[in-house]
Amino acid sequence: MITFYPGPSKVYDEVGQYLQEAFDSGVISANHRSTAFMQMLEGAIGNLKTKLNVPDDYEVYFVSSATECWEIIAESLISDGSLHIYNGAFGEKWMEYSQKLTGAARSFPFETNEDPKPNAGIMPSAYEVICITHNETSNGTALTSEFLNTLRAQSDNIIAVDATSSMAGVILPWESADIWYGSVQKCFGLPAGMGVMIVSPKAVERAIAIGNRSHYNSLLFIRDNFLKFQTPYTPNTLGIYLMGRVMQQVAPIKTVARQTLERAQDWYSFLPENGYQLLVEYEAVRSETVMAVKDTKERIEAIKKAGLQEGIVLGNGYGKDKETSFRIANFPAISDIEIQTLKDFLVFFSSK
Repeated sequence: MITFYPGPSKVYDEVGQYLQEAFDSGVISANHRSTAFMQMLEGAIGNLKTKLNVPDDYEVYFVSSATECWEIIAESLISDGSLHIYNGAFGEKWMEYSQKLTGAARSFPFETNEDPKPNAGIMPSAYEVICITHNETSNGTALTSEFLNTLRAQSDNIIAVDATSSMAGVILPWESADIWYGSVQKCFGLPAGMGVMIVSPKAVERAIAIGNRSHYNSLLFIRDNFLKFQTPYTPNTLGIYLMGRVMQQVAPIKTVARQTLERAQDWYSFLPENGYQLLVEYEAVRSETVMAVKDTKERIEAIKKAGLQEGIVLGNGYGKDKETSFRIANFPAISDIEIQTLKDFLVFFSSK
């Protein structure tokens, strides 16, 4: 099967080789306080920061998932509440989870085809953490770098960004936010089961000021260990090993992002030309990594079923668009040959 599901999605072809290497090396059986593990963790972090062009003074932690980052942020960085700016299901879920933990989450929802503008209604109070979704996997939208840069210029608040389906696929304006997080089963091209959290000095300062060390995954507890290239609890050692190897293999993010953009532009031309209606009509807010197509419930079901018969997995719709859309992952691990196979199928289906 060729999968275009937007997470878990296709892993890099070389991962099979790296799995065998990990087994043969013995590192996946190493204690997470051992020299072998610490060297591996240091190498994985170094490779990631180099290839993704992460600022030197930002710290990288590996956690269980992007979802765990919601809890870490709520417990370790939110003191006076949070402002959640979102237009899709995952941004809303983050807000709801923060509300359960803190009781002080405030919403600023906007529409799928709307480009939000920082204004009086969107600005937070002094110590609220601003929570935004850079790339909304559920509907195929993305915030522009201009939005992030403007928000940063107008606010001194801690800014936290869900970059789950864009990290390692596009260039991110790191210094426009203080917390970036994502999962590895999308643009990283890795098996599911690990999250990446990237933290600015300003966020570290806020965590120290709050001083929460009451939880096993408190940010300060995680940081104490990662500064020694250890982890606070037994980690996904295999996931860390694979991260290090894949980050060795991939091109610098500037090159990867150029390919992502070119493929996205091609998809956004190809789909309407062949009778497929885009869910996101406003070009400026379209994602480069997740394309969403809308149609009737019956036709969406027929397309996905026919795709499976041809060995192609399309992503289901999500949230309010679950039954009337499908999604196409545009992640770096997907090959040109696989993309052409999907295009050929879609051309054939539209001609029936």
